[in-house]
Amino acid sequence: MGQNTKAVTDATFEDEVLKATGPVLVDFWAEWCGPCKMIGPSLEDLAAEMTGKVTIAKVNIDDNPLSPSKFGVRSIPTLMLFKDGQLAATKIGAVPKQALQAWLQENI
Repeated sequence: MGQNTKAVTDATFEDEVLKATGPVLVDFWAEWCGPCKMIGPSLEDLAAEMTGKVTIAKVNIDDNPLSPSKFGVRSIPTLMLFKDGQLAATKIGAVPKQALQAWLQENI
């Protein structure tokens, strides 16, 4: 877990994501997932570059199975953007940082 992203658990999901002020991008990931590790550094960079505009949270699906099943996560990495407690946009799979940034800009 990097210093710019926030670790979120099933127990803290509601407070950290659904009740958050401002948009929250949730990265559903796992240690064994290669593509998840590929986008990790991009998410760290974006979290630093977009401080104050969006919070980037990470949910380890192995440790926290409730949140991904509640939101129908079937493959990882799955990125879900929440605004005011509502799911606003979803992106599945590893994409380059530029594409992630463009998608985020479009949706926040």
